[in-house]
Amino acid sequence: MVSGHPRVPGGPGPIEIIIPVYNEGENIVRTLEEIEGSITHPHSITVVYDFDEDDTLPPLRRFMDARPQAAGRTDIRMVKNSYGRGALNAIRTGFESARLEWCLVCMGDLSDDMTAVAAMLKKADEGCDVVCGSRYMRGGHQIGGPMFKSLLSRIAGITLHRIAGVPTHDATNSFKLYRRSLFDRIRIESQGGFEIGMEIVIKAHLLGCRIGEVPSTWRDRSGGESKFKLFKWLPHYLHWYLLAFRGRFQGAAAREKAALGNPALAIPTVRGSQ
Repeated sequence: MVSGHPRVPGGPGPIEIIIPVYNEGENIVRTLEEIEGSITHPHSITVVYDFDEDDTLPPLRRFMDARPQAAGRTDIRMVKNSYGRGALNAIRTGFESARLEWCLVCMGDLSDDMTAVAAMLKKADEGCDVVCGSRYMRGGHQIGGPMFKSLLSRIAGITLHRIAGVPTHDATNSFKLYRRSLFDRIRIESQGGFEIGMEIVIKAHLLGCRIGEVPSTWRDRSGGESKFKLFKWLPHYLHWYLLAFRGRFQGAAAREKAALGNPALAIPTVRGSQ
């Protein structure tokens, strides 16, 4: 499904895969191996960590050191969270440090469906600014996870799609591909955690950006401890949920103002190559 303005000419170049981590020592190597085994499109990987003692780092360094220094090898960077601990700040740091125009956010716990990336890239090639991995559209699946959290997520996604007109069935999923220059038009204001993905897709929708979705499968983590804080972050999700409904009845100027947000929170202009 695709919605929004006419396509922007030119397909996606290399993508930057942003992985926020917090003590993912059990999962990070398998996550990287899955990325390398599933994604043939040119890409680099940026792992964003919170603190130097994070148990993700030793196995990550060993993985990086063991790889041959060969031409065409995937570039993997470690970037320290520059805004303070937490998923929100790690993802924001990833966007800010990005050197490429296309950014894919995925988790370091093997929950996201790397086989869906090829279809996501095809949507980007069709002119989308945001492409969502969707658990709740036809062909998508969710395996495991807390039942109450899953129910709230599904209700939010379906009502945002059918009533507020947001062109994805799964606004809450963090697994998304973004056109980096989108952040020249919107500013991130989230203050909780993973609701940042919902904020971006709703603001992009309010601006009339092209949003696509592809079916994907989400699997509950097989190792380590979940960092999702449902009741702490729920009010933050609700804020962006209500914004989508308000925006449906607002004029273009009001929608643009809502998407623009606080100028002090702007992400710097894209660095590096496109």
